[in-house]
Amino acid sequence: MNEPGVDQLFDLTGKTSLITGASGHLGSALARALAEAGSRVVVTSRELARARQVADELPDPRAVGHLGAVLDHMDTGQLEAQFEAIVGQAGRLDVLVNNGNEPCGNDWTEISGEQFTRVLANATGYFLLARLLRAHALDRVAPASVIMLGSMYGQVASYPDAYKNICPASSVAYHTLKGGILQLTRHLAVYWADDRVRVNSLSPGPFPADSVPAGLADSLEKYSPLRRMGRPHELKGAVVFLASDASSYMTGQNLVIDGGWSAW
Repeated sequence: MNEPGVDQLFDLTGKTSLITGASGHLGSALARALAEAGSRVVVTSRELARARQVADELPDPRAVGHLGAVLDHMDTGQLEAQFEAIVGQAGRLDVLVNNGNEPCGNDWTEISGEQFTRVLANATGYFLLARLLRAHALDRVAPASVIMLGSMYGQVASYPDAYKNICPASSVAYHTLKGGILQLTRHLAVYWADDRVRVNSLSPGPFPADSVPAGLADSLEKYSPLRRMGRPHELKGAVVFLASDASSYMTGQNLVIDGGWSAW
């Protein structure tokens, strides 16, 4: 048996990856990583022009031609039609990165029931898209990889003092959502293993965007063993690992990139 080399294991040449939320703070880095590894990338947005703009800006070392498409993971009534349209445009899909997120910043003191439920609907969209990818993979008689975006806050609570006098506490709905996504990952992984559809989650730690309230990043750094915040490019290796054959014997797992935060 010939042993594949590292370059071969991490190579995504010939693969097509669908990523939601690819124009965001972290999503853009994930999309670039997939593209740099050779994958054709389908960028989705609620607005076609925005999706195409982001796709056009991605690196394209294999000249595969990245695509922009309309998809709203929160609009469950349209998901199947939008997914099928993407398959028709791309021809095939091998990797799904469920990264898009519709947030709500209200903390436990003021979030309404309707807002809480709306945040949890992100998980519904993740599940339905993953199920559509599985069906597509079975039709193609091909393997596939699903990557769910979790969070360190799906497995640990936030420190109240980190937010005190700066901004509302980390959203309780967000914590609940991300914890559910980790369990969704495990459940689908074991049920779809025989179908050769791997399901894993990638959980970033503190990767604040420039738009966060002043002082928050400095406050959070106190709770990180590495004493700094994450940089978006530090997720690139992880997403390529999960999408590629480098992780071919890995499913149902949660890969945490948090600077050691959850090791406390």
